[in-house]
Amino acid sequence: MKLYQSLGPNPRVVLMYLAESGVQVDRRFVDIMAAENRQPDFCAKSPLGHTPLLELDDGNCIAESVAICEYLGETLGGHALLGATAEERGRTRMLVRIVDQLVVVPMTAGFRGAEGLPMFQSRLLCLPDAAGDLKRLAADGLVQVDRIVGAGPWLAGERFSLADILLYSFVEFGAMVGQPLDPALANLAAWRDRVAARPGAVASANPQLGIGEPA
Repeated sequence: MKLYQSLGPNPRVVLMYLAESGVQVDRRFVDIMAAENRQPDFCAKSPLGHTPLLELDDGNCIAESVAICEYLGETLGGHALLGATAEERGRTRMLVRIVDQLVVVPMTAGFRGAEGLPMFQSRLLCLPDAAGDLKRLAADGLVQVDRIVGAGPWLAGERFSLADILLYSFVEFGAMVGQPLDPALANLAAWRDRVAARPGAVASANPQLGIGEPA
């Protein structure tokens, strides 16, 4: 198997999952700033040009970060990040869905309509007139997630999961693109500090480094 990774929060989700689970996969860095992911050879593997992308030994490919993590968990171990029981896995998937809908979708759409417009306007439908409202939606989503985290320590209570990895990757991304975490969200602020202290957060910070290499 080979993982095609790049800059960005979605690739970071998979890199952090790998670091946290101890799963080893061959990796290749894709330069999205140079539009390497838009070249015919890459688009033959990923028709939408998305990263990350997992190429299986038989040549079939899986895109989308959460789908990749679930596949790796089911085939190579690291299932603890999904859940050891059907109930735990169901709760993880519920929380992933909440984070995706309330935070990830509006945050990325807001970014593409504002700071990311020069990069994305020739590739995707961008909504610059709605960018401010989309960012407000993402901020409101973080308020809702702050309530879920509560005293924590993690989104699923005592169990660190893929949902925490997804949320952390996009909280960090938001901080870099004009959508920082509101410090008034005390539960999320404390949660963010706990995640940032984990080795997986450090190991996934630079996608051009291999897992286990110095950051």
